[in-house]
Amino acid sequence: MSERTIALVTGANKGIGYEIAAGLGALGWSVGVGARDDRRREAAVDALRAAGADAFGVPLDVTDDASATAAARLVEERAGRLDVLVNNAAITGAMPQDPTRVGPAVIRTVVETNVIGVIRVTNAMLPLLRRSASPRIVNMSSSVGSLARQSGADAERTTGLVAAAYAPSKTFLNAVTLQYALELSGTNILINAACPGYVATDLNGFRGVRTPEQGAAIAVELATLPDDGPTGAFFDDAGVVPW
Repeated sequence: MSERTIALVTGANKGIGYEIAAGLGALGWSVGVGARDDRRREAAVDALRAAGADAFGVPLDVTDDASATAAARLVEERAGRLDVLVNNAAITGAMPQDPTRVGPAVIRTVVETNVIGVIRVTNAMLPLLRRSASPRIVNMSSSVGSLARQSGADAERTTGLVAAAYAPSKTFLNAVTLQYALELSGTNILINAACPGYVATDLNGFRGVRTPEQGAAIAVELATLPDDGPTGAFFDDAGVVPW
């Protein structure tokens, strides 16, 4: 069993995921870089190690059952447990996504990664998380999934363009996060959703106004919650995000 805190970040080879891994590594944690592309994953691991982090690669395709099972086995063999899981991997899907024109295949593809992928990886890792003294799960969501912000007054709407696959996938993810929190209530596992803000990444053509490092901050905060911290909630840098 490793004495270091052990974390796994999905989609950690670039962007917000990489910066989450970097932030957790800077705490002295051992951080698994979950990614499906071998070259990009190992490049990220090398960069994190060069910066002083204890990083290791975890081949992981969140849309594949066997891959998630193999990833859990790798973490178990390396550390014997998992303390923190950050479900960061996500896609936007082909645009535009006006609901009157978006193809069902686009919606299925987005949900497969952004929702089912989170369930698949979380369930694969739960036995290892249960071995931790202070397990934490952070699901990277977005304020575009907030129904309150989608339906509020014009001044309250901060959800961006219409995206009938991506935005509902984050609403779905928020609901799933709540379901896990309900089932896991009474355990020591804290699970929350996080909004990184409008970050400049390849997901949005680098149009965002925040840096990946800024976007990663809320995930690091939720990954390091004290044992009496919140669970089943949705946060950004400013505090609680309305559902």
